[in-house]
This record gives sequence, structure tokens and C-alpha cells, in this order.
Amino acid sequence: MAITESTAKKILRESGAVRVSDSAVAEFSRLINRYAYSIAKKAVKLAAHAKRKTVEKSDIELAKCYRLHSRKPTNLFVG
Repeated sequence: MAITESTAKKILRESGAVRVSDSAVAEFSRLINRYAYSIAKKAVKLAAHAKRKTVEKSDIELAKCYRLHSRKPTNLFVG
């Protein structure tokens, strides 16, 4: 399941944008999906490391911190 472009456009509109180009919506949608996927992948690895099959809220929070404070450069903004 992915964040659709219509949802991305709704987020941009709710953030105050009066008009949003199709290319901006597509890029924003791609960015959100890549970020969410990277957090999800890390959270699954953390749960597996803890010998659990269930991803818990703490896994998501830790994965988010890992992505934000990682010393490795992320290619999140690279096409």
C-alpha cells in the first residue's frame, strides 16, 4: 500500500498550498513513500532482532530516530 498522489495533494493543500502542480504532487508522493518504506524496513529489522514477528510502536519510533540520526547519508532526496 502506498500514499496515493491524491492523498499527497490533499496534504499539500491542507498545509496551505492554493495551487499544486502535478509534478510537485508526484515528487511529494514519491518522497513520502520512500521515507515511509525506509522506516518500515528498519522497523521490521528491529522487531526481528528482538526475535519478534510483530512490529511494535517502539520499533517505528526507534527506526525513525535511526533514520534521522544516521551517520550514513540517505539517498531519500535523490531521484
